[in-house]
Amino acid sequence: MTTDIHTLFDEDAIALRVAALADEIAESKPRNLLVVAVLKGSFIFAADLLRAMHRAGLEPEVEFFHLSSYGAGTEGSENIRILRDVESDVNGRDILLVDDILESGRTLAFARESLLSRDARSVKIAALLDKPERRKAAISADYVGFTCPDKFVVGYGMDMGHAWRQLPYIGYVAPDAAADGKTGE
Repeated sequence: MTTDIHTLFDEDAIALRVAALADEIAESKPRNLLVVAVLKGSFIFAADLLRAMHRAGLEPEVEFFHLSSYGAGTEGSENIRILRDVESDVNGRDILLVDDILESGRTLAFARESLLSRDARSVKIAALLDKPERRKAAISADYVGFTCPDKFVVGYGMDMGHAWRQLPYIGYVAPDAAADGKTGE
C-alpha cells in the first residue's frame, strides 16, 4: 500500500499518556482487578497499559474479549458479535475494559453490559482515543488517552484493511483512502 499516513500522536506522547493513565487507574484503588482487552485493535495499548500499571503498583489479571461490530467497510454496525468471550469469573470483581477507540460506543456499551450482567462489582473503561462527535450510544470512558479528531486512524494496533497495526505511533489516512479501505475489525 502506498497510502500516505500523517502522524497524529507520536511514540513519546503515547508513552507519556499511557503512564499517566496507569497512575490514574492506580489512584482509584481497584480491588481484585481484571483487565479485559477488547480485541483486536487494543492489543498494543493494553500491553503497554498493563506494564505501566505494574510500574504504578497494580497486579491485575488479564482477559480478552474479541468483539466484532464492523462489516466490510470502515463504519461500525449495530450488529455486535462475540468472537471470543471472557473466560474468567467476573462476579464481584472490578473490571477495566480496555479499547483502542471509543467512537460510536456500541461495542463498549455491549461489553460493559455483558460484564455487569455477570455481576461484576464495577466496569470502568479505558479508551486510548475518544471521538465524542461519533457517539451513538450513551457511554463515556472513565480514562481517556486522547480526544481524537474525526479522522480515520491507524497504527498502535489500529488498522485499515489489516494494514498498519504495527506502526509505533497513531496516524491518520487521507479521507479518500479511508473511504476505499476495509477494516479488519
